[in-house]
Amino acid sequence: MKIIFALLFGLWILPAHALELRGEWQQGGLIVGKVPAGVQVEYAGKKLQLSPAGEFVFGFGRDAKPQATLVLIHADGQREEQRFPIKQRKYNIQKVTGVPQQTVEPDPAQVERARREAQMAADARKGDLPLTFFAQKFQWPLIGPVTGVYGSQRFYNGVPNSPHYGVDVAKPVGTIVVAPAGGIVTLVHPDMFFSGGTLIIDHGHGLSSTFIHLSEILVKKGDQITQGQAIAKVGKTGRATGAHLDWRMNWFEERIDPQLLVDPMPAQ
Repeated sequence: MKIIFALLFGLWILPAHALELRGEWQQGGLIVGKVPAGVQVEYAGKKLQLSPAGEFVFGFGRDAKPQATLVLIHADGQREEQRFPIKQRKYNIQKVTGVPQQTVEPDPAQVERARREAQMAADARKGDLPLTFFAQKFQWPLIGPVTGVYGSQRFYNGVPNSPHYGVDVAKPVGTIVVAPAGGIVTLVHPDMFFSGGTLIIDHGHGLSSTFIHLSEILVKKGDQITQGQAIAKVGKTGRATGAHLDWRMNWFEERIDPQLLVDPMPAQ
């Protein structure tokens, strides 16, 4: 449920004009808020960056606990702790047997390469850039059949694979992918082991989009991107079994469900 409201939980209720919050209070959700001048905000022990208009953002990971705590800090130092329930989700879990062991346990050299590349991606998502594109209404970067969803997970021969943290949209190789919101390009890599052609765009305040399995990337690191701009082409690079876009989102280390930020996929 998308909401804009005054705080309802915690020690006391703030007036309706004091705090605005909108977003999805569930695992994988993202909350965009706004506070009046002179108020600071903390979440999960981190003081959140505020835009000149007092806007901020924070998100919940796939396995977020059932309660979130937000702290407002006034100019006089007074701290107000507010608590919110986080909806717990059920994910699609599949168990697959008879998979070749080399698939379950890849070559050590491949594992080392994948770790190096994962660190590159993590470094590209560390920034807390003073951009406000996070507050835009996001759009789908690609229109097509949704073939994979956030949170799903497979067990191969009893061994848990990493959960799927994005949304997959199937389209032929070469189909144009557009930016779901504005931002700055922080990573361009033509061929990562798992993700193939990989692109990361920072939307500001720790929120970023990652696009993987790309056949071609149309922008370069440092470019400022506008919403709807062509940024890449669909591919089947890396560990992909077919042509599709895998769109993932992060708030710093927390994995966000992109589908919670967009309208339902338009009819094909």
